[in-house]
Formats: sequence, C-alpha cells, structure tokens
Amino acid sequence: KTRARAKKIVELIAKDLVELYAKRENTKGYRFSEDTPWQREFEGDFPYVETNDQLKAIADVKEDMQSDKVMDRLICGDVGYGKTEVAIRAIFKACMESKQCAFLVPTTILSQQHYLTIKERFANFPIKVELLSRFRTAKDQDKIIDKIASGEVDVVVGTHRILSSDIKFKDLGLVVVDEEQRFGVKDKEKLKKLRTDCDVISLSATPIPRTLHMSLSGIRDMSVLEEPPRERQAIITYVMEARESIIADAIEREIHRGGQIYFVYNRVQTIEKMYEMLCRIVPTARIAVAHGQMSPRKLEKVINGFTNKEYDVLISTTIIETGMDITNANTMIVYDADKMGLSQLYQLRGRVGRSKRQGYAYFMYEKDKVLTEVSEKRLKTIKEFTEFGSGFKVAMRDLEIRGAGTLLGESQHGHIEDIGYEMYVKMLEQEIARLKGEIVEEDIPETEVSIKLNAYIPNDYIEDEMDKIEVYKKIASISSKEDKTELELEIEDRFSDMPFSVSALIEVAYIRSLGKKLRIGKITKEKNMVSFLSREGKVIVKKDFGKLEDYKLVKSIAQYLQKMV
Repeated sequence: KTRARAKKIVELIAKDLVELYAKRENTKGYRFSEDTPWQREFEGDFPYVETNDQLKAIADVKEDMQSDKVMDRLICGDVGYGKTEVAIRAIFKACMESKQCAFLVPTTILSQQHYLTIKERFANFPIKVELLSRFRTAKDQDKIIDKIASGEVDVVVGTHRILSSDIKFKDLGLVVVDEEQRFGVKDKEKLKKLRTDCDVISLSATPIPRTLHMSLSGIRDMSVLEEPPRERQAIITYVMEARESIIADAIEREIHRGGQIYFVYNRVQTIEKMYEMLCRIVPTARIAVAHGQMSPRKLEKVINGFTNKEYDVLISTTIIETGMDITNANTMIVYDADKMGLSQLYQLRGRVGRSKRQGYAYFMYEKDKVLTEVSEKRLKTIKEFTEFGSGFKVAMRDLEIRGAGTLLGESQHGHIEDIGYEMYVKMLEQEIARLKGEIVEEDIPETEVSIKLNAYIPNDYIEDEMDKIEVYKKIASISSKEDKTELELEIEDRFSDMPFSVSALIEVAYIRSLGKKLRIGKITKEKNMVSFLSREGKVIVKKDFGKLEDYKLVKSIAQYLQKMV
C-alpha cells in the first residue's frame, strides 16, 4: 500500500521535474556579456593561485551566464576548496551589468563570515554589499529592504530572511545558495520558483549522491572541485589513547602560536565535566562550551565569541561539523573518536587547517579501552586518508544517507521516509524515463523467502529506532551484489561488527533480488530440502543443502542462485 501510494506521488513529481526541465529549456534567461576589463582586474586581485578545478568551474559558470539558458549549477567540493570564490566571481560579473545578487546562507554566523569576505573582495570597486540577518536591528533591516527595492544595494547576503515576501528586488540576476541541504522544505519551495526566473548557483561541501544526480540529470548542471588549494597543507593526524598530559600539551602549543582549538565531545549530559577537566589541566586557557540544546541566542553568542578570538578553546558536540570557517582554529581534539562514523570524523577534521598554517587533529579514545576491529579500522583509515579530496572517497556512503532530499520539495518529503531513499530514487528514475518516452522494465513481483531463521537487527546492536528503520529500508532495497557489499561495509563502519542475525537478513534480501531476476516466485524449506517454485507454484528445482545453521544456509542458497544468474 505504501509503495502504491508513493508511486502515485512519484508520478506527479516526475511530471513536475520533466515540466521544470522543459520550462528551463524553453525559458530564455538573461544573456550576460563577455568579461569586462574590471572583471579581469578583480580576478587578478585574488590573493591565492586558483586550482585547475576552480578555473574549470569558473569557466562553466561564465559559459552558463553568457548563454540564454537559465543557469542552475551545483558546485560541489571539499571544505575550503574555494567554492565561495567561484560564486564571488559570478556575483561580480552580474554586478557589472547592474544586476542584483542574493547570497543565501543557512546560519547567521555563516552569513556574517560571507558578508565580511565579499565586502573585503569588493573593497576596490563601486559595489554596495549589505547583510540581512539578526545581527541587524529591525530599523536597519527596513532601511536595507528599501534600498534593495530601489536598486541601491547590489549584493545582499543573508539567511532565509531574504526569501520573505516583503523583500522585492529591483532587478535580481543571480542567487547563490550555500549548503542548500540545510534549508527547510518551505524555503526550498520558494527557491524552486526562483530557479525558472534567474540564474542560480548552489554550493555544497557534501556531494549529492550519484544516484540522485543521475535521476535528475539534465535538470541541473554540476561542477566538482577535487583539487586542494596550493598553500594548504595536509592535516597532521594522531590516533591515540586520551591522556590529560597530551591534551594539555596540544592546547598549550596551539595557544602559544596564537591559534585556537576545537575540542569535540559528543555527550551533552557530561559536557560540563569535560569543561571542568580542561579548566583544571589548562588553567590559563579561555574556554567556552557549545551544544545544540543551548538556546539559539546563547549558542550564537558563544560561536561569535570564538570567531572573534574571545576564547581559546571551544568544547562542542558535533554541531561544528558543517559551516564553521575559522582560519585561526588549527588544532582539533576529538574525544571518544571510536564512537563516530568515518565520514563524520572526516568532516570534523575539515574544520582545521583552513589557512597556510599547519593543522593538527587528535582522535582519542578512552584509556585502556579495547577497540573493536571495525573501530580500529576506521581510526586507521582516518589516519591514512590525510590526502586532500579524500572526502569524496571516504564520505560517500554516509553522505548518501544525509544528502537525501537535497533537491526535493515539500510534497514528496514524507514518501522518502516511508519507502526509503534508494527505492524512492529508483521509482523516480523509472517514472522520468517513462515520461521521456524511454522503455522501462515493469516491476517484477518480489520473490517470497519462506524459511524459518533468525534474521533481524537486535536492539543491542542498533539502539536508535530511526537508525534501525533506516537500515531495514536499505537492506530491503538490495538489488545487486555491489549493493550488498557496500551496505555490509557501511553497517560495519557505522555500528561495528555485524551479528549473524543481521548478516542473515542481508543474505535473505540478496536472495530475494536474485530470485526476482530468475523469475522465482517462492523459496521454501522442509528438513534439509530447499524448493524453488515458479510464480504459478510449480517446483522448478529441489536441492539438499544438508544440515546447516541459519547464516550458512542462506549464504549457500545465495551462492547457488548466483551461479544460476
């Protein structure tokens, strides 16, 4: 029933997407002129050497702007890879033709950072930049809104406040959206309307999964920055037992060179104890605490204080994982690192080493703790993967979970929850293909596996109910050996070694997918004999697998079917 319900919605969404694509193809956008001498002078002021990927992305963006199609380009790249500079050059180009630009940012802190960066870059040119956020008083906001309407403001940087109905641009030519996946559903709906009218650039540090990109291919263009800036150095990474002497030494060394420190501790209940411990071992350090359960005002005050160098150490939960860009913070200590996923560790490490200064990351686990094999592998991997751009290799699996829904609107949000992300994308791909007139293989009925065995996810293996449901959905959508292997690696990476009951469950899902390909209707077992039946209930083949325990039995059946495929 859920699938049927979701299918109806998917049909509507696919229709909308194909219509949006057609509308974009048929809508004539504003055609910008070739670069001006000022543009070349402005680009020459950039204090760093551009990477080849950056230059290619800039060329792609300019090509889009100089054509008469409406631009909708996604710029993907690791943290600190120069996505903002690509956007700033596009903004400058738009301003040269008296077009207004909006720079949309998910948080007030980030909006302040982008505002200062853009203001500094445009300092030598007659371009008026304004900030629209909670940092401005109501009176100031009203003045800025009037200036936007009259065209006195060229560039406005701000949070979702920019999308409010009271803001009217005189001549909006370009919208830049930073970390689009962090905006609410309603904001995305408003953004979707902008997409057919003016040029849009979206910036994202977390790549959108390939499957989603494929399913929406042609609906938006994509540039990927995989090459690191030349001045940046790989972060020196240590994996070790947590010792007070090492923590104190790392903090004191960073303070001594005038830098700041992130201390990541992901337990709100005992974060105050950690604060007391740090005050005791480094009494001279100015320490602040930040976590998601604080009031937004208090949290913002702490983060701003850290940005303005009022504190030396910021003890925080993983809320700093995205959006923090403080070049002065170049040492990170992660406590209980063995309890975190690989891509999460990678994202966290990306918060340091964002300047020419050497960055240090300490991943620590409790003293005398015996690590599981998976935790050990994970920490070993993070230590080895210090090369730039590894985020694409290391983080892809976790990002597939986190990236779901990035480009999708309000109507289908709940259906991804209902049927699972993979199945949703699959159905959407099929429907788009059907609407484009391509031949789609109709859904074949599922193979029923009727064998009594222990195949489930135990409560003590995955405690969080939402995580458990998500993993069940992923297991249910296995359709190939690659899917199976990838999912096994992901589950072990996130939750440690799999118990036999989970391995058996994955094998059953794989058997179902193989059975579907072989047009098998049902698989049953009586004593040691396993029967493979057709959809009409006729026996195709019977095989004696001997007396095997649950996991070995399903593994043998899977291997047997694999040979038949």
